[in-house]
Amino acid sequence: MQAQLAETIKLAQRLVQRPSTSPNDAGCQRIIAERLIKKGFVINELNFEDTYNLWATHGKDEPVFVFAGHTDVVPVGDETQWNTPPFSGKIFQDRLLGRGAADMKGGLAAMVVATEKFIEKNPDHQGTIAFLITSDEEDSGKNGTKRVVEWLIEQQQPINYCLVGEPSSDTQLGDVIKNGRRGSLIGYLRIFGIQGHVAYPHLADNPIHRLLPFLNKLVNYPWDNGNTYFPPTSLQITNIHAGGGSSNIIPPYVDIQFNLRYSTELTHSQIEQTVVALLQTESLKYELTWHLSGKPFFTPVSEFTQIASQAVKTVTGIVPVLNTAGGTSDGRFIAQTGAQVIELGAINATIHKVNEWTSCTDLLKLEKIYCKILQDLLIK
Repeated sequence: MQAQLAETIKLAQRLVQRPSTSPNDAGCQRIIAERLIKKGFVINELNFEDTYNLWATHGKDEPVFVFAGHTDVVPVGDETQWNTPPFSGKIFQDRLLGRGAADMKGGLAAMVVATEKFIEKNPDHQGTIAFLITSDEEDSGKNGTKRVVEWLIEQQQPINYCLVGEPSSDTQLGDVIKNGRRGSLIGYLRIFGIQGHVAYPHLADNPIHRLLPFLNKLVNYPWDNGNTYFPPTSLQITNIHAGGGSSNIIPPYVDIQFNLRYSTELTHSQIEQTVVALLQTESLKYELTWHLSGKPFFTPVSEFTQIASQAVKTVTGIVPVLNTAGGTSDGRFIAQTGAQVIELGAINATIHKVNEWTSCTDLLKLEKIYCKILQDLLIK
C-alpha cells in the first residue's frame, strides 16, 4: 500500500474505532472537522436534540458540490458472533474490519482525503465544496439531514450536486451508481370488531375475519407498472397483531402495519386515497394513520451522472449501471433542495451484518474516484 494513499485507511480505521451507535457520534465529526479546518473549511455544527450534524464549506459561489454521509452505525448485535471486536478497526488481509467499515465510515474517509488532496492541488477551485454529515441516518432520521436541509433552505443555500457516500456497489466497486430511490410510506391500521366469547360468535364481531377480504385486496392491488428507472410499487405487510393471548376470546380489534415502496408513478396522497377506498368497499370500522418516510427522488442522466460514471471507469475499468433499487437514504432530503443527487460508495455485501468489512484497496480506489469527480466538476 503506497504511503501517500494510506491516509484514507488510517482515517477510516480511526473512525471505525469510535463506537458511534446511532444517534451517537462518539467524536467522529470532530475528527473530520479538525482535518477540514486545516484546509480552510468554514465549519457549522448544527446539533439538534440528540443528533450531531456538520455542515462545512470551502470556496464560494456556485456550483455547490456536497459530499453527504453519516457517522452513526447500527447496533453490533451479539458480540460473541464477531470474529474480532466490532469496533477494533483491525486490518487483516486487505480488509478493514468493524461496524461501519462499509456503511459508511470507509466512504467518509475516502471523501475527506480526496478533498484534502484536491484542495492542495487546486486551492482556488471554482464553486464550493461542502460536507453534510449527520449522526442519525441509521436511527429516526428526524434531527439529522432533514433538519440541516431545512436550515439550508432557510439560509437560501443552494446545492447543485450531491454525492451520498452510501455503499451502493453490489459485487465490484463502482458497478452501481444510485441515481434515485423509491418513496417509503408506512400505514398503521386498526380494524374494530366486538369482543366476545368464542363459543358465542353471534354476540361478537371478529375483526380478524372482517380484515381478511380487505387484506386480500390490499396485497393484490395493481399499484403501477413502474417505469424505465423504477420497479413497480411494492406493498409488504410488516406486522399483524390481535388479542391478548387467550384462546377463547374474540378480540375487540386487530392492528396491521404495512409499508409501500413506491415509484414516481404515484404520490403518497394517491396511495392513501386508494387504501381508504378499499376500506370503504368492505364497510369496515377503522382508524388509519400514515408516516411518510420519504418521497421518491430521481436524477436523470446528466453531466453529473456522466462525470461520476467516467470517474468510475477511469479508476476501475468498470462501466457502472444507474439504478434506483434498494431502500431509501438521506438523499431524499437533499433532493428537496433541487440538487442532482447520486449515491456512490463501497460494496454493500456485509452492511448491517456481523463481521462487517470493506476492502482497503477499494477505499483507495474510491478516494481516486471522488477526487476525479471533483476535478471534472470544479476545474474547467
